[in-house]
Amino acid sequence: VQLQASGGGLVLTGASLRLSCAASARTFSRYAMGWFRQAPGKEREFLAAISWSASTTVYADSVKGRFTISRDNAKNTMYLQMNSLKPEDTAVYYCAAAHGVSYYYVGRTESDYEYWGQGTQVTVSS
Repeated sequence: VQLQASGGGLVLTGASLRLSCAASARTFSRYAMGWFRQAPGKEREFLAAISWSASTTVYADSVKGRFTISRDNAKNTMYLQMNSLKPEDTAVYYCAAAHGVSYYYVGRTESDYEYWGQGTQVTVSS
């Protein structure tokens, strides 16, 4: 499957952005999905994940309560609604997909995912 992340940009502290991840797979509804980010000089960080049934979502503590992951299987698209953005949220944001998993599965590490998008830059200015 090919993944295309979009929706990044330059915003001020406290602003909101919604990232999208469009997937090419006809069986998108059977892929567990996740969002990660990587800031300059830092390792890639898990943010949020959603099962293919959307019955399960998990978040990193750093974004819990501010970010919301969702998916629209009819549109082959996953989203990340980001509110109350902070300068420390500045990073390249990546979406990822995992196939052949159970309906409630969510992956929390990079190795849980087989497919990755190219990333979209989010810059939060103070």
